[in-house]
Amino acid sequence: MTMERSPCSGPTALLVEDDEGVRRSLQLLLHWKGYDVRSYPAARPLLAAADLDSADLLIADYRLPDATGCDVRLALARRGWSGRSVLITSYPSEALTAEAWASGFDAVLEKPLRQQALLAALS
Repeated sequence: MTMERSPCSGPTALLVEDDEGVRRSLQLLLHWKGYDVRSYPAARPLLAAADLDSADLLIADYRLPDATGCDVRLALARRGWSGRSVLITSYPSEALTAEAWASGFDAVLEKPLRQQALLAALS
């Protein structure tokens, strides 16, 4: 699994989403809006990346093949990362929202995502 990167001079966003179509769509949207996007299909390759500390934002799907988005957020926090983060999910619930807040997420958004809602949550 390799990281997909769209170079840009704006804020750096980490994107972890296992659905290739959703990942690519979000990558293109964020790149178009001026973000430098580093996208990953799973938690393990994201957490193995060397330059995570320079990232400003995290957009993570909840259900990943090797972890949850909350696991990713907690792992980043253990490394000292404290950027803004948004959890995306197709399976919203009060329990998941509570878990997301406890993990350090700033927002929880339901799929299918509305572009404006995502961009607002990243601001």
